[in-house]
Amino acid sequence: MVRIFIDGASGTTGLEIRERLSGRSDIALLSLDEEHRRDPEARAEALNAADIVILCLPDDAAREAVALITNPHTRVIDASTAHRTAPDWVYGLPELSAAQASAIAEARLVSNPGCYPTGFLLLVAPLVRAGVIPADWPISVNAASGYSGGGKPMIAEFTTGGESTALRGYALGLAHKHVPEMQLYAGLLHPPIFAPAVAATYRGMIVEVPLPLHALPGRPTLATIREMLRAAHADAPTIRFGSEDAALIRVEDDAGTDRVTLHVCGNDASGQARLIATLDNLGKGAAGAAVQNLNIMAGLDPRAGLIL
Repeated sequence: MVRIFIDGASGTTGLEIRERLSGRSDIALLSLDEEHRRDPEARAEALNAADIVILCLPDDAAREAVALITNPHTRVIDASTAHRTAPDWVYGLPELSAAQASAIAEARLVSNPGCYPTGFLLLVAPLVRAGVIPADWPISVNAASGYSGGGKPMIAEFTTGGESTALRGYALGLAHKHVPEMQLYAGLLHPPIFAPAVAATYRGMIVEVPLPLHALPGRPTLATIREMLRAAHADAPTIRFGSEDAALIRVEDDAGTDRVTLHVCGNDASGQARLIATLDNLGKGAAGAAVQNLNIMAGLDPRAGLIL
């Protein structure tokens, strides 16, 4: 039985992780009562007693928690942004490449991916590796997430009548905290132009990368792009592919699940494509990814506890 401690278990992601782990006979959840949740000594004891710790904390608090672990045996999954591009941490997206799941299985320190980068990388990284998209290509990505991605403050803002808009763009200065991991793990020489937005829906996410196929080397067709993505993700239980003749794709299409749906849409005559991923910002974009990484690190069924 694997001993798990969720530091930050009362937050949105922590609660979702706990829900996925509840009732499992192969997991023993360690917990602190409310009185000791912020007590450094109690936290340190729980952190060092666990086989695997999952950090659902702000960046600075996540760094602090790692510093409290004083033994070489406790392994860490960090759901914050703090360590996503750190060289001594393994990036926790098992579908990123053929070798990534093995690297996660052997790692002591794993950084959970961001929700937006998850959709972006599953679409773009295989095509960059294959040379279909040059590493110096000026990539852009448009995306919209449910408001639960903003945590408790944003949830309160949308649910108490403080926000009336249906869609709002943000990070207009093009310095969103997810951009570094997008660039690094896609193998891009330049940061993508990232245009995120918040939609007036609790959960769900849509990530879209437009591609001018006629301008790319070799002028690939839509069928070529689909075939390459299907081959790259052929063995991934968390990834499915949408219909080639889809007429409508919604931000909520994979809400409430821990999967990702990839779409390759467009028009060969115009040489234009729209690569689209839908996922749940709280599922595969956060809690589901953490549980999947936990399963892999513990040598358990990677799909255990996931909603697929």
